[in-house]
Amino acid sequence: KEMLIQSIEKAKKQNPDKITNPAQDYESYLEYIDEASKLFPQQILEKPSSLIRDQVLQSLCYFYFLVDQPLPELEGLGLFKPSLQYYEPFSEWTREFAVTWGDYLDTEESWNEKNFKQFENDPLFGLRVGWYESPSHWKTFNQFFAKYLRSPYERPIAYPYDSAIVVSPADSEPQGTWSIDEESNIYVKSKLVSYYNVSELLAEDSKYKDAFANGVLTHTFLNVFDYHRYHFAVGGTVLEKKIIQQNVALEVTWNEEESKYDPIDSTGWQFTQTRGYVIVDTGQYGLVALIPMGMAQVSSVNFEPGVFVGSIHKKG
Repeated sequence: KEMLIQSIEKAKKQNPDKITNPAQDYESYLEYIDEASKLFPQQILEKPSSLIRDQVLQSLCYFYFLVDQPLPELEGLGLFKPSLQYYEPFSEWTREFAVTWGDYLDTEESWNEKNFKQFENDPLFGLRVGWYESPSHWKTFNQFFAKYLRSPYERPIAYPYDSAIVVSPADSEPQGTWSIDEESNIYVKSKLVSYYNVSELLAEDSKYKDAFANGVLTHTFLNVFDYHRYHFAVGGTVLEKKIIQQNVALEVTWNEEESKYDPIDSTGWQFTQTRGYVIVDTGQYGLVALIPMGMAQVSSVNFEPGVFVGSIHKKG
């Protein structure tokens, strides 16, 4: 409790505005959390923009801004960042909150025609382009958010028959590439130089945790308005499939100049985040690990029934 109060106070110093930061003490934080667990995503804050995509993103970011403040008590504990959202048991509570909110967003109460029209009117969601299945399939917010394409042809891939070409796994923006050394370490330079190991990214008992030495890691980012299904970036046979339940975190800063919250998509947090993965044997080109990664409350990873050890998949 004391660390939470301290975190709320630090957040208040950064953003004292009660409209964009309504939870400025412990009691108002509890009220905010009670409301947030059963609200449509954009309703958590007063509308920060007329665009629904901004409302959803700001609502998600605000939840984490309050608990992403660095605290001296958490220094030196080996956390990705010394803030409450990475510290047990608080990080366990954030998972429970995400599950509770997700349960609400699985109900028909979470979706209606008014909400649909807001998304339809925002061109970045692409609901008028003809990409997706019929909106009649969406009875809940989660059904809308996890919508299917109308057809695979809505996302045609380059060089479908060239196994040497890796395609994008999702509607996402590349964030960079990182070399993996001979000991499976990945060097990341931020405020401090950090090394992460592939064995931390895969399951502890993975047969393949040492198989990616001298390889390459690449990382792409999906925004709230993007199609949120993950496709095979390479073709081949699934050798291993896992889901790892860990943090449901998001780094956030307050952008005073633009009066908004900015998510930070750095590299490193993924190693303690809830995630899934499959190891794919491409044959001629060896093994590829595909790792759909959770972020913020959008942290569950669900594989389609046809994805299992031994299943064979085409690229795309």
